Amino acid sequence: MAAFVVLDTETTGAGENDRIIQLGFLVLQGKNVEVHNDLCSSDVPIGYGAMEVHGITPEMIEGKPSCLETDAFKALQELNSSENVMIIHNAPFDLGMLAKENFTSQMRLIDTLRCAKHLFDEEESHRLQYFRYRLGLYKNEQAEADALGIVVKAHDAIGDVLVLKLFLTELRKRLSERFGDVNPIDKMVELTQTPVYITKPLKFGKHKGKTLSEIADSDRGYLSWMLANMENLDEDMKYSIGKVLE
Repeated sequence: MAAFVVLDTETTGAGENDRIIQLGFLVLQGKNVEVHNDLCSSDVPIGYGAMEVHGITPEMIEGKPSCLETDAFKALQELNSSENVMIIHNAPFDLGMLAKENFTSQMRLIDTLRCAKHLFDEEESHRLQYFRYRLGLYKNEQAEADALGIVVKAHDAIGDVLVLKLFLTELRKRLSERFGDVNPIDKMVELTQTPVYITKPLKFGKHKGKTLSEIADSDRGYLSWMLANMENLDEDMKYSIGKVLE
């Protein structure tokens, strides 16, 4: 029976040299649920901005094993099979951090951020914490946490995993509304592999407030410049710019 690994990490920051300091995930397999949640040490100092988000301080990871040495990481390695499914919100970030620990996932991937962009395209934001409030997930998380023996902390890795587990139910409901009787796992894997065409106005830059199509009509050079020079563009934005420039 396939296992579903619902995962999140907390890190020293979001830069090239930053590393994992908390690895948390749930393993859903039939009616069984396993909880894996470990803090880990890092030679990279925790950035203050990161500390502000997740609340993990240097004292909390002092003396902890490295990520590779944690029970959570070892369990993840054992689960790393093509028959299993990895579920992450904004998968490129966490998979990139895991890659620094020489972990390459062999599991089928569901990126709930990209799925949310497809299925909740009308929403102003697609961050997990936005949906936590927008869909009222916070009302149910304490009961879920109690059932699993999890202590809920805002932006803590295992706390976010708990919210993501609840969000999966909402994604499946929306899938049924949009696509009818489909296999929800297969469809979310498909949506994860399908770039999102962005139609909403930009929220940054000199053409803030204009759609990509409007910018292409008046300043195609700017879109070409974005592709060549803005390293932080996500895959959906790159795809969308490429489409309007065709």
